Amino acid sequence: MANYNKVLLMGNLTRDPELKRTSSDMAVAQLSIAVNRQYKDRNGEQVKETTYVDCEAWGRTAEVMSQYLGKGKPVFVEGRLKLDQWQDKEGNNRSKLKMVVEKFEFIDSKGNQTSAPPSTDGATVPPTPTDDDIPF
Repeated sequence: MANYNKVLLMGNLTRDPELKRTSSDMAVAQLSIAVNRQYKDRNGEQVKETTYVDCEAWGRTAEVMSQYLGKGKPVFVEGRLKLDQWQDKEGNNRSKLKMVVEKFEFIDSKGNQTSAPPSTDGATVPPTPTDDDIPF
């Protein structure tokens, strides 16, 4: 059976990207994107729905996003879904679905693509790091 994991989102950053480094000096940025959807309900009323998506970016992509994007900025991101699982301090199993950003494009305030981000030299997202590599 074939598998395919691709996510495309366009929305606004809810906070400034938080850039950190792993013990092996790999850049990782944590960010969140708000994606709005408008539709009419059964009564014809306009409904506005916002979905908040936590994202992470690695390597040069993380550095460029952290340098050029900030809270409220519109962005188009492409990547994949990843499920993080862990145990909290009380020993309860926890999980969180997030998006790993592989590519992104700047979007101007009217929703149009602006220029492409500075080159990441064809950098690809590295394999998922071990728990020892994650600085938080």
